[in-house]
Amino acid sequence: MAVTAPEPAVRPSSAPAPRSGAAAVTAGLVLLVAVLAVVDITQGTAAVGSSEVFKALTGRADPGDASVVVASRLPRTTAGLLVGAVLGTAGAVLQAVSRNVLASPDTLAVNAGSYLALGLVGAAGVSLPMIASSGVAFAGGLAAAAVVLGLSGPGTGTVRLVLAGTALMLGLNSVTEGLLLLFPQETEGLYRWNQGSIAQNGFGGVLQMLPIALIGLVGLLLTARRVDALALGDDAARGVGVPVRATRVTVVVLAALLSAAAVTLAGPLGFVGLSAPALVRPLARRYRGYARSRAALPAAALAGAALVLGSDVLLRALVPDDLSVAVPTGVVTSLVGAVFLVVTALRLRDTAGADAPDRLRIPSRAVFLATVGVLVAVLAGLVVAAVLVGDSKLLLGDVANWAQGRAGRTVSFVLDTRVPRVLAALCAGAALALSGTLVQAVTRNPLAEPSVLGVSGGAALGAVLLVTTAPVAAGWAVAGAAFAGAGVTAVVVFGLAARGGFRQNRLVLVGIGVAAATTALISLLIVLTDPFNATKALTWLSGSTYGRTLPDVLPVALVLAVGTAVAVARRTELDLLSLDEDTPRLLGLPLGPGRLGFLALSVLLSATAVACAGTIGFVGLVAPHAARALVGRRHVRVVPVAMLLGAALVCTADLLGRTVIAPAQLGAGLMTAVIGTPYFLYLLVRSRR
Repeated sequence: MAVTAPEPAVRPSSAPAPRSGAAAVTAGLVLLVAVLAVVDITQGTAAVGSSEVFKALTGRADPGDASVVVASRLPRTTAGLLVGAVLGTAGAVLQAVSRNVLASPDTLAVNAGSYLALGLVGAAGVSLPMIASSGVAFAGGLAAAAVVLGLSGPGTGTVRLVLAGTALMLGLNSVTEGLLLLFPQETEGLYRWNQGSIAQNGFGGVLQMLPIALIGLVGLLLTARRVDALALGDDAARGVGVPVRATRVTVVVLAALLSAAAVTLAGPLGFVGLSAPALVRPLARRYRGYARSRAALPAAALAGAALVLGSDVLLRALVPDDLSVAVPTGVVTSLVGAVFLVVTALRLRDTAGADAPDRLRIPSRAVFLATVGVLVAVLAGLVVAAVLVGDSKLLLGDVANWAQGRAGRTVSFVLDTRVPRVLAALCAGAALALSGTLVQAVTRNPLAEPSVLGVSGGAALGAVLLVTTAPVAAGWAVAGAAFAGAGVTAVVVFGLAARGGFRQNRLVLVGIGVAAATTALISLLIVLTDPFNATKALTWLSGSTYGRTLPDVLPVALVLAVGTAVAVARRTELDLLSLDEDTPRLLGLPLGPGRLGFLALSVLLSATAVACAGTIGFVGLVAPHAARALVGRRHVRVVPVAMLLGAALVCTADLLGRTVIAPAQLGAGLMTAVIGTPYFLYLLVRSRR
């Protein structure tokens, strides 16, 4: 995957303006943060306005008002200042040493690593003080960052780093969510903590995290000159005597320490470390003072503090007081960061063309038939096992009696609930695999996949929106809502990425940004709705087939039948579209209508799959890749093999999820994420070689 290295986060030689301008801008940032802090202190559920706050600060307020200000509002504002500052600094320095404008604690999976580490400790039943919890979060976040940086490498491409971080984040979060389901009492409150909130109960947490934050900030300021040298390139840094590897390791460790302090205090506040440096970066091109890290890092800290406090102020201004308490600040920062990610993706110079996903290879017909035969046999065995095995084990004779209407009440109840689940897993897996095959062929992007491109997230948002507002909605209504959500996100993603012919970087980064926005909106819906509806909504997000009935399976089955017929009938057109831009035109094939039709079909397949079985990731990536590796690139062979692989993968994940830890269950989406993440990272490593 050919990707040009992005411009350094700071370019010292291109800042013509005097240093005095930087001082004025810094003063303006300080004033902005101060104003936001004052406004934030005056907001809350209690009837304590600005005059009461002033009296409390001067010691002349009623004891009740003073208690609200000192015990709740001041700690909340101080936590927002501290968390925003450390995340902004961490993001700025990570972008500088990696020479990647999208490096941040989020894209490096630092937050996901910290989340998993704390989940493991909680599941073990160990209760740790805040300082020790910060150490655990630091270890987990540092390990995740090391993996992502090792896979992407400095300066090797923006999209690779974001993809590696996103894939690892999905895998780690899936493991953590599995722990939350298996150990609900031990990990109580951890899911809500993961949404990110600066609400505090006193100054205890802030005072414990403050020394750690100061150590990290001072350490980064001491390494500022070396960071400036690294931003110019490894060779240039070595030329002036800077130890490149040692400096990079030191900076990553300090940035992980800052991130650990932030997530321990307030949970992961999404994309602050990405957005704050993006706000400061234009200043470095305009004012000479910001061309050096010693000035740019404090400016990024101020921008981060302004983002966090501004998000909290905006949240409490737009949402009623009784609801704003329940909405985490991290939801707002995630929405803001998603917009930054999409805008940055559109502005990146992208020369990574949409090449054919694999080398042309045509195995013999015998190989294809043997592959199909083996997959059919494997799938048949999985279906039999899925029907017979579960919390209640059955025999084939029981199934035969049930099919003839002669089974007992217990057997009938078990099979009436189990068979639709198996059918849902099969149809959803095949639909996601076919959707991924169509998207990869049309965009000629081997990393395109419904969940990575945000289409599955949009479908989940539409389904959750209907489920939370109309709990009695039936299967067809949910399918329609999912299709509407997927259609809107597909129009946004493909419309923004279409300029220049679906370049790999732009398409994937825009999709990831839109997916992040849908995740934040889903979290907002879950928090604001009735708890019973929230439980039902979370079922969709975990990719579970629990409670599915035959009417729920019917929409995806019908769309799958139509999609299969279209893909087989227009297999030659798919082959031509997957080659290049010129060959279809030379043969008189209209690119626009054909591409639009296949994309619309892929969106419909993904939406109905989400409506049937919830959000299940990586199937649309793994199945087409594995199919092309087995039978070549001709779609007359890829389509059936990919569908068989997708059905087998989701059926296996669903079977394991409801049998390994029975009577407890894990959603198929969690299982496929655990399976798909290593394969996705393997693809990145292979493309790097």
